[in-house]
Amino acid sequence: MDRLSCMKTFIRIVEAGTISSAANELGQSSQLTGKQLRTLEHSLGVQLISRTTRSQSLTDSGHLFYERAKIILAEMEEAENLISETRAIPRGNLRISAPITFGSQVLASKLPEYLKQNPEVSLELCLSNRTVDLVEERFDAVFRTGELPDSQLFARALAPYQMIICAAPEYLRQAGKLRVPQDLKKHQCLIFTHTSMRTEWIFQGPDGQVSVPVTGRFKTDNSEALLAAALSGLGIIMQPYPLMSTEIAAGRLVRILPDYEVPNRPVHVLYAQDRRMTPRLRSFIDFCTTHFSQ
Repeated sequence: MDRLSCMKTFIRIVEAGTISSAANELGQSSQLTGKQLRTLEHSLGVQLISRTTRSQSLTDSGHLFYERAKIILAEMEEAENLISETRAIPRGNLRISAPITFGSQVLASKLPEYLKQNPEVSLELCLSNRTVDLVEERFDAVFRTGELPDSQLFARALAPYQMIICAAPEYLRQAGKLRVPQDLKKHQCLIFTHTSMRTEWIFQGPDGQVSVPVTGRFKTDNSEALLAAALSGLGIIMQPYPLMSTEIAAGRLVRILPDYEVPNRPVHVLYAQDRRMTPRLRSFIDFCTTHFSQ
């Protein structure tokens, strides 16, 4: 006989008080119920329930096995529920947080496709450059750019963010020479205050990594404001390529320092360590890893 079925019958006998009562609850005969108990005892090599014509009681081994069997069957039920959830149709509301530039320039254009694939899901996208608290602010998932600190959250690595350095033609006509990163010390750099780029810019060149301290008259924590300043000829900008690709194609910005690459910034999607991941969150994480894969 199936070991799990015998375990379920044993637990029902203990909780019902008698074999006949358990049989009634299980919707089967007392003979089959008693046979399942004897089969379980035989397989374990111990007596679990001491039985007389008038009463029954758990043996010491029966007490131990009863407590463990309840845990095993509960975990089995939970596993079955998890499998059912993975096969369920995603539905409900997703609350997502992302940095402003990544969210508006990269993520937002893909979300209509996700919603089309999952018509019973609605999505709230919150854009902010601050580090939100996923649990306290009730987000289902958050996107982070840059190196991750130690965290209790699960993280899926996505395609890194391509960073570039540019300036408007007007600025370059008026500015001094700009052949190597060290020349930036004599230029107006547009400072993004949200990351370590507020104090230094890092490059990978022919001779390895180069770190250059940067200063400038204009600082902001908003990439779009930084772009506007660059287009007006106020200085040199280092930002993600998706933000500036249209302006570069139109000739309104020009890439500089061609012999030096700006290291890409890592991108991750994070979510809580919750074993009971909902179908809607699972579908969103799977969508992101497919469409923003490395």
